[in-house]
Parts: sequence; C-alpha cells; structure tokens
Amino acid sequence: MSSPTRDDGFRHWWRVRLKHIRLKSRSPSRRSGNKQETLQPSAAGLLLSTQTDDAVPDTDPEGAQARTDETSHQVNPDQTHIPNPSIHVELVDDVSPDLWSAAYREAVESLGKDIDIAILKGRNVGELFRQLGEIENEATQESAFLKGVRFLESIQVPLGKFKMALDLATPLTSLDPAVSTVFGMVRGVTAVAITLSTADEDFARKIAAMLEQIAYIDDCDTLGQKVDKKDIHKALVLVYKKLLEFYSAAYEILSRRGANVIVRLILENGHLPEIVQDFLRQADTLRKLVQKATLEIVEDIKAMLYDQEIGRWLGSSAMRQQSQYHAYLQDLRAAEACEFLVRYRNFINWYSASNSQHLVLLGEMGSGKTVAMGFLVDELRRRSENQIPQDKVCFYYCQNGGPDQAVQILSCLILSLLEQLPGLKKRFYGWYKQAQASGNFEPATDTKKLREFLQRLLEAIDRRVFFVIDGLDECDRTSRGVILKCLGTLSQKISRLKVLLSFRPHDEILGQAEGMPQLQLGCAFRRDSVIVRKAVETHLSCLPKDVEALVIEKVSQLAKGNAIWTKMVIELIQTRGIMAIGPMRLFLDEVPVPTQLSALYTMLLSRCTSNEPENERLARKALAILAIARRPLSILELSWAVAMGTAPPEVTTVAALSDWVDHQRLISLIHPFIARLNFGDLKKRQVRLIHQSVRAFVVEQWTDHLQTGTTSASTDRATLHRRTESLEGLLLEICINYLQLDEIGTTAIFPEEQVAMEALPRDVDLFNDDDLQPNDALSCSWEDLEHGMARYDPADRGFGEFFVYASCHWMHHFGAVMTSSLPSLASVENLCQAGSTRLDNWVQQNCRPDCAIQPRFEFDSSLYDPLSITSLYGSEAMLRGMLEKSDFGKDKFLPNPLIGAATQILQWGDFPRLKILLET
Repeated sequence: MSSPTRDDGFRHWWRVRLKHIRLKSRSPSRRSGNKQETLQPSAAGLLLSTQTDDAVPDTDPEGAQARTDETSHQVNPDQTHIPNPSIHVELVDDVSPDLWSAAYREAVESLGKDIDIAILKGRNVGELFRQLGEIENEATQESAFLKGVRFLESIQVPLGKFKMALDLATPLTSLDPAVSTVFGMVRGVTAVAITLSTADEDFARKIAAMLEQIAYIDDCDTLGQKVDKKDIHKALVLVYKKLLEFYSAAYEILSRRGANVIVRLILENGHLPEIVQDFLRQADTLRKLVQKATLEIVEDIKAMLYDQEIGRWLGSSAMRQQSQYHAYLQDLRAAEACEFLVRYRNFINWYSASNSQHLVLLGEMGSGKTVAMGFLVDELRRRSENQIPQDKVCFYYCQNGGPDQAVQILSCLILSLLEQLPGLKKRFYGWYKQAQASGNFEPATDTKKLREFLQRLLEAIDRRVFFVIDGLDECDRTSRGVILKCLGTLSQKISRLKVLLSFRPHDEILGQAEGMPQLQLGCAFRRDSVIVRKAVETHLSCLPKDVEALVIEKVSQLAKGNAIWTKMVIELIQTRGIMAIGPMRLFLDEVPVPTQLSALYTMLLSRCTSNEPENERLARKALAILAIARRPLSILELSWAVAMGTAPPEVTTVAALSDWVDHQRLISLIHPFIARLNFGDLKKRQVRLIHQSVRAFVVEQWTDHLQTGTTSASTDRATLHRRTESLEGLLLEICINYLQLDEIGTTAIFPEEQVAMEALPRDVDLFNDDDLQPNDALSCSWEDLEHGMARYDPADRGFGEFFVYASCHWMHHFGAVMTSSLPSLASVENLCQAGSTRLDNWVQQNCRPDCAIQPRFEFDSSLYDPLSITSLYGSEAMLRGMLEKSDFGKDKFLPNPLIGAATQILQWGDFPRLKILLET
C-alpha cells in the first residue's frame, strides 16, 4: 500500500487536474444553450434522449466555476463522472433505419442490464474523449492516444492502410461525442483501443487485429446494395455487442486517471483482452459473411457485364426476336396437326440414336414447316424436362434472306447455349477477348471464328444438344453452304449433337443434304381440317354454326396442304366480316388471293431473283406458263418453253434455241412456287405450281404486265377472264413459234420404215386372240394400255424438248383466245399449211401424246389445212377473222378449203361452226 503522504499528494494532484478538466468542459464554446441536452438522430434514426437531475444550467463562466468549486471536493479520485443512476434513456425509431443502426439498436437492446447505457450520454462521452487527450505519460508528457499510435507503428501495425473511422491526423477533435450514434460508437472504440494498446505487445497486436476487422462493418451493405441478408445482420449485432462491451469496460478503466493505472488495470483484470478476443471471433464471422455476399454480388456484376458484352457482340436483339417468334408460333399452331411427325420411324431413330445425326423436314412453301418445327422444339424441350442431365435445345428461324445469315445463325446458337449454360459465359468471354488481342477485332462477324467458338462450347458440354434450324433454304447460297459445312464438321467431332433442319425440297440444297433421313410434310385432308378448325376457332368464333361448318368444309378442301393460305384466307374472312351464308358461299367459290399472301409471294420472287430484272423476267414467264399449262411440264419442257418465249427473233432453229436453255437457273428462280421435283429425271412431267393461290396470284398481278407493262388490281370476273385469256395467248404464241422452227418443217418425225417396224407389238402373241379381252380397254387408262409399248423421243430427231407439248396442246390454247390475244393469220397458215412436213409432224405427235409408237386415234394430216384446223379448234373470233381475211387460193390451203372444213365439222359434230362457214 502507498503511504498516507503519498496518497494525499496523489489526491491533491488528481483534484487539480479534475478541476482543470471541468473548467474546460464548462466553457461557453463547449456547452449547449439548452438546459436539456438532446442528441441528433443517427443515420439509422437512433435517438438517445437523456435527462439528469443535475443538468447544468446555462450560466456564466463564474457560475460554472463556482459550481465546480462546490462539487470538486465530493469527487472520488478513482471514480470520475460516474453517470447518475436516474438517467433516462429513450430510443426512437425512424421511418426507414439503415442496416448499421438497425443492428446497433438491436445490440443495445439485447445487452439490457449487462451494460450501463448511460455511459453513452453525450456529456459523459465528451468528458471521456477529452480525458483521452490529456492522459499523459509521466516521463514524456505525450498523450496516451499518440503514444498508442506510436507503439502500434513500432510493432509494424500499418494503421495508415486500415479503413478506420478515425482521422489519425486530428483524432480526438474529429470524434463525435454522441456514442449513441453507431458511427460515434465505432469512432470512440477506435480511439479507446489505440489508447489502450500500450498495455503490452500481445494486447497491442490483438488491438491491431481488432482495428483491422472493424473495417468490415462499413462493408456490410455489400458494395452499396441494400440486400436482405439476415446472416450478416445477426453477425453485425454480435460484433456491435462486443464493441459495446469493450467500450463499457474501457470506459470503466479510463475513468481511473493515470497511464500506469490504466496499464495495470488492463494487465491485472484480463477482462478487456477477453472481450477483444471474442470480438475478433465475431468479426471474423462477419468478415466471411460479408466477403461471401460481396463475392455473390461481384459475380452478379460480372455476369451482367458478361451478358452486356456478349449480347452486344452476338446480337441479343436477334435472340429476343427469335424467342418472340417462337411464342407467336405456339399461339398459332394446332398441335394435333403436328403430332404425327414424332411417330415417323426416322424421327424415332434420330432421337434415340446414341451418335450425332441429322434429320430433315421437307415441305413445300406454305405447308406449315415453320409451325411444325416450333412444335418439335417444344416437344424436345418437354422430353428433356425429366431427364438428368437435361438436353439443351437451340433453335433459329430463318425469316428473311438478308446478307450474313450464317453469322446470325451461328451467333444465335452460341448465345442460346450461353443463356442455358451460364457457367460457360466467362470461358467464352475469355476466348473472345483472346481473339481480339490476336488482331481479330470483330470475331462475331467472322464465321470461321464463330464456328471455332461453337465447337469449343460443345466440347465443354457433356450432355445432348439439339440444333433446330428452320427454313435453311431462305438463306443465300453462301450462307447455306457455310452452315451445312459447319454442322457436318461438328457432327463428326461432337457425338452428342443432333441437328434438325427444314427447307423446301430444292435440288441444290437436297444435294447438299444427301443421305440425311427425312420427314415429309405433304397434303393430307385430315391435317388440313385440323388446321382450318383451329384457325376458325381463333378468328371466326362468332360465326353461326352453319356458316362455320361451310367454312371448315370448303377451306379444308381447297387448302391442299397449304397452311399459310389457310391462315390468311380465314383472316381475310375475319377482316371482311362475312357472317351470312350466302355471301360466304360466294366468297368461297372464288377465293381471292389475300393481300398478305400476295405480298409474301412478291417478296419471295424478289428474293429468288435477287431483284435483277432479267431474272425476274424469266421467273415471271415461267410461272405464267405453269399457271395456264394444260398439264404438268417436265423440267426440260418448261426450260425450252421459257427459252422460246424470251429468245430474240433471230433464233429460228432448234439447235440455236438449245443454247438459250438453262434449266438449273430457271428452277432456282421459281423453286418456292413449284412442287417438289425429282431432279434425277429431267423429262418427268412433274413441274406444277404448289397451290391454286399461286395461279390466282399470277393471273391477278402479272397478266397485264406481261402484255402491256402495267399491273391492274381489279379482280372482277370480266377482268379475270381477260387476264386468263392473256395467259392463253402467251403460251399459244410460244407453241406456234416453237412449231415453226426450221427443223420441224424439214425433218419427218417418223421415217416410214421405222413406223412399220416399231408398230409391231412386243411381248404379244400375234396369233392368240385371248391376250386382250373386249372389256379391257374400257377399264384401263391410256397409260395402262400403252404400258410396255415401244416409245420414241422427238428430241432424238432434233425436235427439242417442247415439241410434244406444243404439238398436243397448242390447239387447246388456240380455242381459248378470243380478242386481243389472237395469233396472226400468217403464223397459223404457216403452221397448218396443207401437205407440209410441219403439219404432218405436229399432227403425228398430237395423236401420240405420250410418245408411244401406236397412235391413240387416227389423225390424217393430208385432210387438213389452216381453215379446217381453225374450224375445229380455233375460237369463233379466229374463224371469222380467217374467213374474212385469208386468201384461200394460196398453196397453204387445200383446193376446196370450205368444203374440206365443212366435211370435218360434219364428221366431228360442231354444227354451229358449219353455220359460220355457210354465212361466209
């Protein structure tokens, strides 16, 4: 124990120092003007109101001095400014407290009686902070706080690098004397901790760790994002509790004056180091939670940056359009009309195969390929829902034939994979940046680089991936080749890749897809009925039942597998608002081409012809011929007919015309409008328009253009009749001009000896009368009767490929033209010149339409001349014109042309024509 003399000296010194402190604390510059001190609300809205029985009145300095003198003798030197137990503390909630103060308030409330909350009163805190600045080392007269700073620096504690709540340059003047605010408390703890760190080195290092951990309190909002993290909140509450306990214990220690006393209390008591150790454990938990939450947010930010960059590179807007279009197809389709596809053996084998395979869906324009592909996309997704691992389905709809289709397709496939497997985005981002660093500044426009990216992504995926690409024929030739080559290469290297393609059955693309199994979308009345019923339910639900039944029945019959025509006709009925059965029946008897469908056909033609005038002229000519032809044409027949219709006048021989025939080019210009072709047989009569709507489109839009260079939009019956007649005249002119080529007028199609030899039946017993029964001819078609008969090819005689059609059908067109489309008399007279080889050649062919040696009927060319042919087959207008204008004395006619013509009329029974002859 200390001696009494020493104790008295210490007490005297303590009283002097305390008096000095009180004088400074009561000075006017440091006092509030109110009798009741009120702390400002914190950022969290925590308000601490304190009222004391010994509240200091607003007096002058002398009064303050007197009061100090009166009370100074009552102060215990070991217990300075202990809060009055009658202090009243009140916590008030703000409308929206921040996360720090909310946790702080909960920590204060949870401590309850374990902490004397009165020590947080502003006056007491201020007193304590001023004491920190005045506690001096006995030897150096240096404040304990600065000594603590210097001590921590001496043991290599980098205070300057810590995110501290205290400015070391002006530490105590920056302190908020209201510890009731969360940040004031943190600043206070920081200052106290630094001051107490001089106890010993081990304790100082714990204090240093404590100061470093305090920084994580500021990071609890996880990079500024206000998130509902209950685990962080609970950890923060525990950290605050330990800080409050530390502050309470430190307050008690610091209430005892003297640096040596403070050090002795810290070392002897041991309670403060324990609190620091507990704080470090709780702070470490908080640090880990904050780091975890921060990492999640950082990853989210990185993912957003990846999304933004990758979307910009690959075109996320195109991906959104694809998704929107797919949703549109879902609303449009009748699933029942597509379900048969998954029952195809080829589909089952393709889906269940363990290796990579391709599958092709083929269908004509308008057959519903795109809707069917949308169905298959959803079916593949549905099947993968209950699989582990799930298949990934990526799709692309080729909706227009613009440039760089290959780039768009590959970009969308890559983006679709990345969206479904986001873990690959970082890897792709790195590949892309690496490519840019290598000098390829726009890898997303480089199909070679995109193919490389796609392959690397697929190699990183250990699950089945389906690529579904619709309308590949919509792409230009270059893009189509790039995509097919890419898919072929990927299939060889990626065993779990499956590819589903759809396109129109065009020769070029079929050749590129040779060997791939196929699904066919053909014409089926039941499927058409399902599609029509779905469209009626969607657009015409208000129709009376009888009218609805009429629409379903009639449109189903007219659809012929053309789903797009069905859709647009139903929408046209909706637009016109037809409700009564009479107008509806009239509409369905002569269905016009819907405006949207006409626009679609125009767009397709423009795309196929590349907007090139010569290409368009050829395509229009070909479609006009097909619209009026009496039967399907072969590829070569159509090509020769178009060549005849577009060749210059100086082309007068079959040999010269052959140089103008380009069937590959022609078919490529019109392939969307014609039915599927077998390019292995160019002579097969297979070329026809896919639907009657194409013919109506040609009649309505092009016939005036073909004749006058203008287009009319009128669709009344008289106009349609005139336009149809215009098409008849077009093909009639081509037929007549073809039959007037030089070789056809100079070379006989049948040498006499060949006719005699070839006419002998083959594989028939000439002496057996039982081979052909009397009724066989009645039950068989001409094709059946002529099966096995000897045949010939007029092309072998140098007559070209259009000779058969021209010979057999020019007379049908001849009888269909009435007025402006009439051929010239000179051309008819030359074609039908009596006794000519030309007349005999086409007559011989006319009675052999399928080129069998045996004629189907007798047609003696020696009995005919221009007048008799016109009397039998020409229109009345043509006959009257010939009777009025021809010179029957020329050698082109028989000696008695009128009698010969009358004889033929009487033989074949067209008696009104006889009246015309008699009138003449």
